[in-house]
Amino acid sequence: MTTALAMLAALLLDAALGEPRRFHPLVGFGWFAGTLEKRVYADWRLAGMAAWCIAVLVPIGLLCLLRAVLPRAVVFVVDVLVAYFALGRRSLGEHARPVARALIEGDIDGARDAVGRMVSRDTQALDATRVAAAATESVLENRHDAVFGALFWFLLLGAPGVLLFRLANTLDAMWGYRTPRYERFGWAAARADDVLGYLPARLTAFTYAASGDFATAIRCWRTQAPAWDSPNAGPVMAAGAGALGVRLGGAAPYRGRWEERPDLGEGDPPDANAILRALRLVDRGVVAWLVVVVLGGAAHHA
Repeated sequence: MTTALAMLAALLLDAALGEPRRFHPLVGFGWFAGTLEKRVYADWRLAGMAAWCIAVLVPIGLLCLLRAVLPRAVVFVVDVLVAYFALGRRSLGEHARPVARALIEGDIDGARDAVGRMVSRDTQALDATRVAAAATESVLENRHDAVFGALFWFLLLGAPGVLLFRLANTLDAMWGYRTPRYERFGWAAARADDVLGYLPARLTAFTYAASGDFATAIRCWRTQAPAWDSPNAGPVMAAGAGALGVRLGGAAPYRGRWEERPDLGEGDPPDANAILRALRLVDRGVVAWLVVVVLGGAAHHA
């Protein structure tokens, strides 16, 4: 029950405060990881594995040490804060809603600028439908990392678990690329993120299905996810698109050229309303998780 209360408190903090404005701990971790990379980089897998272990184990070790020496009440506060810093439910909404608002107002340039703060594709090449698709895809995919995946690892292993998951996310975003520099050095970061995200991604996909058009979501998950290049993003985005009844995926511009991607979901092309419905889909899923966790904790202590 203590974990359930800590989870609820972290979600309430995120809803009330959003991301820290002045300094986010994950930004500080990114600086630490970047400095470490400069010192230990070598174009082979073992170097990347060593860097990953150092980057992840040092913060987790410090957290475990802190939790071991502090009073139980203070440990609860620390756990809530760690979970709060790991969550990003409100912040993603703060990025997505301006895209929807600009599309509703017919401001395509404003929509492109706003979605450019969410995705890495070349947003100036996007029309209104593709802007809406990019924002909707970002909401669905990033809610796995910043909400459901974080909650899963917090429930499973507490504050050290959610810290492990979010640090792995960050290192994958920094090193997990198939480029000449990171093909070997970033291999461990990419594989670790895939492994840690495997179960949460499928729980997220099921949550989307249960919170929307269940039959369509499950069908899209089963038939479309295997074609996606990411083993975790595929189920999440296919199920989410199916649950919403929209068509996502397809060609997208990256680094000056259009890349073909498999189709996701089925139904109408996305628009501003699809972005807002995606946010509501996630919120329904969060409420469902809270109900299950609180009732489970209460039943365990009954």
